[in-house]
Amino acid sequence: MDNKILEIFIPGPAGRLEAKYYKSKKNTSPIALVLQPHPQYGGTMNNKVVVETFKTFMDNDFSVCRVNFRGVGKSDGEFDNGQGELADAAAALDWLERENFDNSQCWVSGFSFGSLIAMQLLMRRPEINRFIAISPQPNVYDFSFLSPCPTSGLIICGKQDELVPSEYILDLDKRLSAQKGIKVEFQTITGANHFFSKNEEALVKSLNKYIKKETALY
Repeated sequence: MDNKILEIFIPGPAGRLEAKYYKSKKNTSPIALVLQPHPQYGGTMNNKVVVETFKTFMDNDFSVCRVNFRGVGKSDGEFDNGQGELADAAAALDWLERENFDNSQCWVSGFSFGSLIAMQLLMRRPEINRFIAISPQPNVYDFSFLSPCPTSGLIICGKQDELVPSEYILDLDKRLSAQKGIKVEFQTITGANHFFSKNEEALVKSLNKYIKKETALY
């Protein structure tokens, strides 16, 4: 079991949630929840960026879970404009914590729409130590709820993101960098678009470096 990625079903507020789960051999390993992009634009937990993020946490000896929001894949329910998806993410984190009650750290990560849900979740869950937001869309979604952002993390996007004008990312960077008591790192991948097409290796390299640096603190 410890060396396999398992297909599981997690009890959620709208029914069962389909998920993939990897359990570290160490009971005190950190945990991470990885959230998918927008369900109405083809987003699933099997999105390439989500899978690569999941594998990077695995390679750093996390117990890690990625989940299909309601109405996606084999998950019950239907799309709920973010509110229901936030409840799904909370249910998945509850399950992950029950399975790993001796965890040393709790991380949450999301890609695109998933980064919005991840950031909303960390505002409600004080046990989350770190976050990774990949390709957030502050031009589409209001991130003003991060006032203040309660924990340090990484925001990473493509320099050629065709869906998010750079000034929106720069504004988010400026706002979060001014906050005291936390450190939010902003990184851009040269040549990468919103989906990191043909730049997955550079993304994984940045993720891996940040995860190793931050887990070394614990």
